[in-house]
Amino acid sequence: MFVAPDPGRLRLRNATRAVIGVAAAVAVSELCGLSLTASITGGLAALLALFTVTDATVRGQRLTTALFPVAGFPVLALATTLHGIAPARDVAFLAVVFGGVYARRWGPRGHALGIFAFMNFFIPQFLHAVPAQLPELYAAMSLALFAAGAMRFVLWPIERHTPPAAAPPALPGSGWARPTTRQAFQAAAASTLALLAGQLLSEARWYWAVGTVWWIFVNTASRGETLVRGFRRVFGTVTGIAVGLLVAIPLHGAPAPTAALVAVCVFGIFYTAAVSYSWMMLAVTVMASLLYGLLGVLDLSLLELRLAETGVGALCAALAVALVLPVTTHAVTDAWIQRALRCVRSCTAEAADRLAGSATADPAPRVAELEQLLGRVRLAVAPLMHPLNPMPARKRRARRVLALLDDCAREVRGLVAIAADPEASHDARLAAACWRVEAAVEALTTGRPEPVRGPDEPPAEPALAHLHGLERALADLSEPLRAPSGSRLVGA
Repeated sequence: MFVAPDPGRLRLRNATRAVIGVAAAVAVSELCGLSLTASITGGLAALLALFTVTDATVRGQRLTTALFPVAGFPVLALATTLHGIAPARDVAFLAVVFGGVYARRWGPRGHALGIFAFMNFFIPQFLHAVPAQLPELYAAMSLALFAAGAMRFVLWPIERHTPPAAAPPALPGSGWARPTTRQAFQAAAASTLALLAGQLLSEARWYWAVGTVWWIFVNTASRGETLVRGFRRVFGTVTGIAVGLLVAIPLHGAPAPTAALVAVCVFGIFYTAAVSYSWMMLAVTVMASLLYGLLGVLDLSLLELRLAETGVGALCAALAVALVLPVTTHAVTDAWIQRALRCVRSCTAEAADRLAGSATADPAPRVAELEQLLGRVRLAVAPLMHPLNPMPARKRRARRVLALLDDCAREVRGLVAIAADPEASHDARLAAACWRVEAAVEALTTGRPEPVRGPDEPPAEPALAHLHGLERALADLSEPLRAPSGSRLVGA
């Protein structure tokens, strides 16, 4: 995690900005004389605003942030109103879970608003908020969203050298096969089990089991991804509790050192989120322990209960993805690999048209899309490469596929860089090489016979050299993607 690449120190800057934004939100609440419960609510709202909004454009990010009260305030009112009415509260919570997951069908904005709505039901359970506190909770949350927005869009807008590519759309499907519909039912089923089991463990802290289910289902698409995420969440919670025993309990809720350590945890959440879910969960668990210390309820038995509720939630999520509308890791992996390969073909065709003199051909957006798709392939393949995977043959094939796809991406980037040069000339052999690339992708994605490979000797022309390198990588992919059914990576 500490040696993970951070181009442009983007993670470092995001994490630092988050600490300042959350601190500003809490400070404003305190200066306005709001209660500790309201200040914590405001800090968590600012954290969510800075963490969950991922629209591709700044304008989109502003709109999503502005819509947070629309999604969160009614849910916050519902949660506080039903706080002491267990049956109605439980049904409402499950409805929020279902709606929050289903909202992901509307892309990054639906995803962020769904998370914010869920957390606006979760936070009152965590803080035991009641209807009389609702006005100051609204005030704290409004101030926090304003502070977070000011930090993100005015005081410290972090510019990228290139605009972020839009996230690749979800895998296609309709009805029950639509990923968001399927996941909504899976999450609701898992949350129902977690709610019942969590309440058997504790009438007061049952919500941690439901929260575990919710966050396990974020950014997962298959049974394997969900199981791996559940394992990492439990592992991160265990290590976080160990740190909490050493750090949070001895503080006894002392405000100044607790606030400083919460700032460290916020930094850790943002800095590690992109590279290690386990490290992020460690930071989240320590932060929760520190907040419990501020509220004066932290002790060893509470941390033990936190671990038990997390384990229950992870188990319920595993049962749901195995029994409710299950989708195998192999099916999801196969779909994302095919989309990545088709994007390779599109990149190649656009670059070739650009080299041929087309004024409208622009392969750059396709390259950005390819990077996004390769990220989804890595996420989908991760369960097959996990240390606990008992199938070493599939683990080796997964590594091989990722390495070859990275080779394809490298050759495509080189080809596109050459195509961007206005002085680059078009070689007549490019058309034949591009045709072979398209045929190779067609063979890999449809199961047709393998096409004829081009010459093994790399030509002097740079564009042709990249195309021939791409041909070799695509040809080598046929072995791991067409392995016997007992050991193949996908399609099993």
